[in-house]
Amino acid sequence: MTAPSDVLDRILADKRRRLTRGEYAVPGPAARSSDGARFVQSLREPGIRIVAEFKARSPSAGEIVASPDGRLETFALAYRRGHAAALSVVAEQDHFGGNPEWVTRAKRISGLPVLLKDFLVSERQLDFAVSLGADAVLLIVRALTGEELAALRRAAADRGLAVVVEAHGPDEIPRAAAVEPDVLGVNSRDLSTFAVDTAALAPLAAMIPPGPVRLAESGIATRDDVRTLSEAGWQAFLVGEALLRSDDPEQALRDLCR
Repeated sequence: MTAPSDVLDRILADKRRRLTRGEYAVPGPAARSSDGARFVQSLREPGIRIVAEFKARSPSAGEIVASPDGRLETFALAYRRGHAAALSVVAEQDHFGGNPEWVTRAKRISGLPVLLKDFLVSERQLDFAVSLGADAVLLIVRALTGEELAALRRAAADRGLAVVVEAHGPDEIPRAAAVEPDVLGVNSRDLSTFAVDTAALAPLAAMIPPGPVRLAESGIATRDDVRTLSEAGWQAFLVGEALLRSDDPEQALRDLCR
């Protein structure tokens, strides 16, 4: 069995193989126009701002949503009705069971701004994100060199895409902040062990300099989680599994936002 610490390396290797095969070519005109400014503005509005995620499975949790292709629209509508600020769609195919087309479909049915969550290593993927109508993209600090991170951040901005730069732990926050992202996310999941420590997020908000939206990620499941993190200075919250495993994701989302 491959050690958990090797999972990110395997994901990135598979992503680069897809790029080498010529995938992520732009198929034609954009399905819907990208609007990075709308994504960021939605996260800055008053109140509890939830980025509600759709994800089929993950290396740590296994299957999360059975038959996900047939359930995407159901979740996207529930998130809209539950007052999500935006959607996050995990599109990575090999390890998360995603489908890039879900971005277009989720945006069309919900009308909400959409974050494309994938492992980006090439500007070609940014052009592909625009063709899907994504409003924002994720850049992972640990997956990129400093030069790559800065270059992709600039290239995304040139295309009108908002950028969520994701750090894992306090040591990566300065690197994330250095590229002046629109949104700086800190993920409480340790990429080496896949353990989640949501409580450890609270003091990290103070390490983020003024400017980007402060986004707390992973392990957020209850209104108490949201309240604690909000009081610590977090402005927005990415929530996935708690909603996806709920019998009523719309009501679960409303409960987080109240």
